[in-house]
Amino acid sequence: MMALLRKLFRIGKLPDDMRTQVEAEGVIFCAEFLGAVVRFTGQVPGRRSVGLVRGYGGALVLTNQRVLATLSAIPGKAGRSVDQPWTAVQRGMVAGTLSEAGLLLEIPDLAVVHPEFSGQFSLTYKTALPADVLTRIPTRTIGFDVPPKFVYSALGIPRG
Repeated sequence: MMALLRKLFRIGKLPDDMRTQVEAEGVIFCAEFLGAVVRFTGQVPGRRSVGLVRGYGGALVLTNQRVLATLSAIPGKAGRSVDQPWTAVQRGMVAGTLSEAGLLLEIPDLAVVHPEFSGQFSLTYKTALPADVLTRIPTRTIGFDVPPKFVYSALGIPRG
């Protein structure tokens, strides 16, 4: 039912400007209107939780050059949650894993993002990644750093 609503209201559609960019890079995989689930246990200024689960819409694109993922709660507004070139050093605050079940992003210790943060955070893009796609990508693990605003936005806190 949620997938139908995301498609109907176009929540999780890849923005046109991003689509133009990724098409020029050679798309290996593209999925829109995905379920994207945030899980959070811990504390950040403005929110404390022992098991927050929040759903969004999103898009996931794998190209010959990078991994790109967006997160969206309302139609026409999508922010980048991942924009990681395959050639970049794959380490940082966020550990990402691409598997048959989609993309999982994890921050096991939020204090690395900001000293006032504590707890754990994850963001899962639910989509089936076929075996042939997984064999075409250079790596199944990615890593990158994020600013505190990334966590605030994913938790729906209007600050950062």
